[in-house]
Amino acid sequence: MARIEFHPATTERWPDVEKLFGPRGACAGCWCMWARLPRAEFHAGVGDKNRRALKRIVGSGEPPGLLAYVNGEPAGWCGFGPRAAYPRLENSKIMAPVDDRPAWSVVCFFVARPFRRQGLSVRLLREAARQAAARGATILEGYPTDTRAKAGDAFVWTGLASAFERAGFREVARRSRTRPIMRRLLRAPRRAGAHARAAVGGARRARAGAARG
Repeated sequence: MARIEFHPATTERWPDVEKLFGPRGACAGCWCMWARLPRAEFHAGVGDKNRRALKRIVGSGEPPGLLAYVNGEPAGWCGFGPRAAYPRLENSKIMAPVDDRPAWSVVCFFVARPFRRQGLSVRLLREAARQAAARGATILEGYPTDTRAKAGDAFVWTGLASAFERAGFREVARRSRTRPIMRRLLRAPRRAGAHARAAVGGARRARAGAARG
């Protein structure tokens, strides 16, 4: 049986992020920055600039994502955090807010090729829900792909609707035939409210830092 562990992406684990993402930055130099930056800034930063921007966010103290390890090897990534950290969502007709309830967002997955099609995305989602709740979130939502069209695994980077369903998410809106908005309600531990407010503030500061980079 494989030994699977999950850990927040902290400064100490940055070398594992780089190892997992590899020279292509997970997918075409993205480095999980697509949702954090306006279109022009994102494309201008493809590659090393996006890598340095994510590294600064990791160093800010609020982990922007979750690493999965299989037998000690970095195998998967799930990027998530307060929705306020992702301005591209606000400017999207498809992913615009469903309501005024504060939500956290899952924006990105990357699973290394040897570990794909083994249910790791579902397990990442469940762990992201647990960690988001521990940090004070009460809603976790995602924007997966729901389509039978063939696509390379690396390019279904927002996740598959079927994986979200298996992880306890339910569709709450659909403004595109292939892109539902799916949510899971979370039960935050007591005294997590202050942590959640701090996380939102940290996300906004990290977002400003990324934009400056």
